[in-house]
Amino acid sequence: MDNEYLQSAIKQFEYYKLLGERTFEQLTDEQLFWQANEESNSIAVIVKHLSGNMLSRWTDLLTTDGEKPWRDRDAEFENDLTTRSQVTACWDKGWEMLLNTLKALQPADLDRIVYIRNQGHTVLEAINRQLAHYPYHVGQIAFIGKMRADHWTSLSIPKGRSTGYNSEKFSQPQARQHFTDQILNRKTNHDDTAKGE
Repeated sequence: MDNEYLQSAIKQFEYYKLLGERTFEQLTDEQLFWQANEESNSIAVIVKHLSGNMLSRWTDLLTTDGEKPWRDRDAEFENDLTTRSQVTACWDKGWEMLLNTLKALQPADLDRIVYIRNQGHTVLEAINRQLAHYPYHVGQIAFIGKMRADHWTSLSIPKGRSTGYNSEKFSQPQARQHFTDQILNRKTNHDDTAKGE
């Protein structure tokens, strides 16, 4: 069961990574840096914060506190990225650290205690904490993207297509699978992004 949990968590993280990337694809360079007002964050700033959190939390997960002394969280909210390539490099660096760390974990590691700002968590709890945090920010990215994109392709089931989507799913035999299996295996086909929720 523990190994199933790890595999499920990895797929869930990969799914939200993909949703962010499908949002970036639909935006111009300028739209990545748009802010609604001075108090809001651009997509670029959200990416910078996510990456900073991921690098801090997942570097040496089992041996050091998740809030690293070298992390400058306040600086993550300074809008100093200026190009799409900087945004995507920052995004990729964080996700690579997270996914490589998760893929190296063994089921027995899930009960080990790790610390975030001196607060003890099991590794499983630490994973769950970020499974709530990262989708929260990816949702912000998608929301901004939907507001700013010139032409938006739905990241879920498009409006008015739920009945057809459900009919297609219920026409297939019941099967045990993760809901992201088809989506992650067909990354190039945007029609397969519907998560069915």
